[in-house]
Amino acid sequence: MARSERIPEVYALCKFWGLSVRTEVRIVLAVAIAVGVCLILVAIIGIQPTSESSAPVAAEGPSQAVLLEAGGSWPMFRGGQRLLGRASGTLSDSLALAWKFKTKAEVKSSPVIDDGLVFVGSVDANVYAIDQSSGKMAWMFGADDAVEATPCVVQGSVFVGSAGGFLYALDAKTGQLKWKYETDAEILGAANWTRSPDGKAVWILVGSYDNKVHCVDSATGEVVWTYETDMYVNGSPAVDEGRVVFGGCDAIIHVVSVADGNMVTQIDSEAYIAGSAALEQGHAYVGNYDSVFLKADIKAGEILWKYSGGDSPYFSTPAIGDDVVVVGGRDKHLHCLGKDDGKVVWTFPTLGEVDSSPVICDGKVIVGSEDGRLYMIRLTGPELVWSYEIGQPITSSPAVANGMVVVGSDDGCVYAFGPTSTP
Repeated sequence: MARSERIPEVYALCKFWGLSVRTEVRIVLAVAIAVGVCLILVAIIGIQPTSESSAPVAAEGPSQAVLLEAGGSWPMFRGGQRLLGRASGTLSDSLALAWKFKTKAEVKSSPVIDDGLVFVGSVDANVYAIDQSSGKMAWMFGADDAVEATPCVVQGSVFVGSAGGFLYALDAKTGQLKWKYETDAEILGAANWTRSPDGKAVWILVGSYDNKVHCVDSATGEVVWTYETDMYVNGSPAVDEGRVVFGGCDAIIHVVSVADGNMVTQIDSEAYIAGSAALEQGHAYVGNYDSVFLKADIKAGEILWKYSGGDSPYFSTPAIGDDVVVVGGRDKHLHCLGKDDGKVVWTFPTLGEVDSSPVICDGKVIVGSEDGRLYMIRLTGPELVWSYEIGQPITSSPAVANGMVVVGSDDGCVYAFGPTSTP
């Protein structure tokens, strides 16, 4: 509150207490003198007043300047429609905090980056757009319930689901609601997108706890088709070569036609699947709740290999490299496996479960852990390159673009890190 706003409050209090006008004047003069003395003291001894707000926090270290690369984006969960978790560009071996943005509850949603803005949901039931360079809020949209899902940005619109079961379409520049589509249960996984078979429309795909994947027209919010499973759909559907691929809590890897939502094939993983599958060259990579990570041929409808090196479930979505697959486990380890044979290449221990999905960039892996740390590990071996301690669990998955890493935390903040230079 500004100093000029405090004086009228003194008059109001005097009237409330029944004091005379003369007394009011004396009190006001006393307050004015006291304020003046405080200002003189501040000027003399250099005391700076402090305030606490939800505004972004400045970069750590007054001598550090964060540098951003030109171009690049991370417009959806895992960076693209196949959910590969790979980022282009460079990633410095040493990162510094550029800014942090505070929401009013946990940030389990994974941030995305497009056209200079960071988009993210919060358990406080809001969707935020944050300026990527400054960390200042561009806009905020109030949803009906908690937003744990990751936004998806397509053609100037942001598509994101809520725990209340709504899929929202928002204007990416203003946050204005374009339409909302209601499912029969919560939406916790990220939306994906595809073009209609004739190429004229963009369709949005999202899973729900109503046991269905919904295909919705991006322009109108009208349903195109739905595909029903026998249990919840917790993860995000992947899209490639006219196929929608996702795991369900019914333990099945579902392969569905983009054109009409009809089943192409089903592959039994033998335990329910909470995470999302990554797609590459007709192969799906996904983990299940029975501590098994597997590679499946979606055209042949068969499992090619299984990895059982971890002893806990997989909720993390894998990152796919040239020769390896990297995935987090609830056994508190990051696992790197050979892409062809599923044999362990290395494992990296953390102090908490790793539900966060790793990202591969510039020969390094970046991932969060429930031990409250963000880790950067060398892809060629389990060498810790850099880490940052936030102190609260990180189940959000990092977004990597323009040399910057952005991630959410259960402390209610979104953190942005970038390479630094010393002027």
